[in-house]
Amino acid sequence: MKKSSVYTRRGDSGETSLADGTRVAKDSLRLEAYGTLDELSAQLGLLATAVDDEDREAITAIQNRLFTVCAILATPNEGNEKAGSALVLGKRPIEKLEQAIDSIDAQLEPLRAFILSGGCTAAALAHVCRTTCRRAERLIVTLSRDAYIDEDVLRYVNRLSDYLFVFARLQNKKTLTEEKIWKKVCD
Repeated sequence: MKKSSVYTRRGDSGETSLADGTRVAKDSLRLEAYGTLDELSAQLGLLATAVDDEDREAITAIQNRLFTVCAILATPNEGNEKAGSALVLGKRPIEKLEQAIDSIDAQLEPLRAFILSGGCTAAALAHVCRTTCRRAERLIVTLSRDAYIDEDVLRYVNRLSDYLFVFARLQNKKTLTEEKIWKKVCD
């Protein structure tokens, strides 16, 4: 079996191929959207190094799901929601995130004020992941104005940022790290 080459030189002109072979600029909105999710996955990999085994397993499952979302976004299906990728996200991953959010939130003190990102290392990393997730969501929303994007993809990414917020709070609770409350400063 021939070893595949890491480099192909096909992207040297600033273009790359989507899943269907369509060539697009490397700075296209579609690539920005799924590239930001790839960035999020890398950040989740770092987060996984700072949490316990159970939480690491949850993060790895999310990374796997994000790979599927990236594959969906890498497959254009312009003007025909039935065309394009055979991959579908479905409602189950969204429901699983909602269940996880509810389970974590039940363990936390009710939120009575805005909190600042940070705390223990794992919480701070989760907040970085959350903000990258929100950026990806904004890019996907913008892309959806010109291209068909399955609504479950948007819902999943939206729910994921909510999950990362409560996940960060849980990490602070587990490490007995006090959350920093936003104090309005006007000077």
